[in-house]
Amino acid sequence: MATIVIKSTLPALDADLVARWRAVPTTITADLCQGSTLVDPRIRPLARLAPGPSLAGRIVTARCAPPDFGCVLHAVDMAEAGDVVLIATGGHADTAMIGELLGGSARRKGVRGVVCDGAVRDIGMLAQWSDFPVFTFANTARGPASKNGGAVNGPVRFGGVAVNAGDLLVGDDDGIVILSPEQMVSLIDAAEAKCRAEVEWEAQLSLGTKLVEVFNVPAAILSTE
Repeated sequence: MATIVIKSTLPALDADLVARWRAVPTTITADLCQGSTLVDPRIRPLARLAPGPSLAGRIVTARCAPPDFGCVLHAVDMAEAGDVVLIATGGHADTAMIGELLGGSARRKGVRGVVCDGAVRDIGMLAQWSDFPVFTFANTARGPASKNGGAVNGPVRFGGVAVNAGDLLVGDDDGIVILSPEQMVSLIDAAEAKCRAEVEWEAQLSLGTKLVEVFNVPAAILSTE
């Protein structure tokens, strides 16, 4: 069966808003959303992102049926500069869905990075690209067997989170969060307010203020037992 392309174009995300979210740690976003947008933490970056910028961009989805990787080829070709290619395999770890060749092609056209809930390969090279983060569940030397299946830009389940093409992905060393375009707008002020609060908390703690005072912890009950 041929690869299905559900949407050939996606609405653009506001570049300034994406930049603001890139400065928000995933820990803060996860807390704001009570973990509902947090991807399975076993999907990790091949190399640390810090002290560089977080991965952030509009999502192009590739829903695979490994060992077929046809949709990944189409997704990389369709992705635009600033996008993130999200490869959903349902946790399949026996076949790599992307490696140096496809990753290099995406990188050259300005794609921000790749995330995969399955396996990748050529990790020695992929991990060296500080400007192109790769998050993955596993790695294997075994490559795909066919290239004519799957779907591009359809809804997927990725690391326990429902994802639509055109959503925003933000990833850092603590993990990945997914935000809908509506959440991007509605949550950014609260996220930045919490960033400022954490700076203030750190300043108070550095002066020796007690934790219970900084975080307004209810008084404990003293017991002699």
